Amino acid sequence: EVQLVESGGGLVQAGGSLRLSCAASGFTFDDVAIGWIRQAPGKEREGVSCIGSRYRSTVYADSVKGRFTLSMDNAKNTVYLQMNSLKPEDTAVYYCAVDFRGAFCPSSTRYMLGDFGSWGQGTQVTVSS
Repeated sequence: EVQLVESGGGLVQAGGSLRLSCAASGFTFDDVAIGWIRQAPGKEREGVSCIGSRYRSTVYADSVKGRFTLSMDNAKNTVYLQMNSLKPEDTAVYYCAVDFRGAFCPSSTRYMLGDFGSWGQGTQVTVSS
């Protein structure tokens, strides 16, 4: 059974940092793309970042480029999203999601919503101003 368990969310002041973790079970990172999707209150879901297992190539939404870093630890079957310089507009529920169709990310995080079929339960990130 595929499981994705997110952790690391919380309340932080603007300018602060958080590191989200996504522990995966039921599969390995041999040939997948995995990443994060978020949903802010009253807004549509948004692809945030993706990493492909083949070459560890990454894709980021323009809104988080230069502030967020996604990494993968195959030994722990875990991905990490390091979030720095957080802004109030980063407030959202963050979901870990995986695409089993291949080891490469889409060209844009916009396509993650349609491609990533397995999701975790989410972790809340709240950034106060």
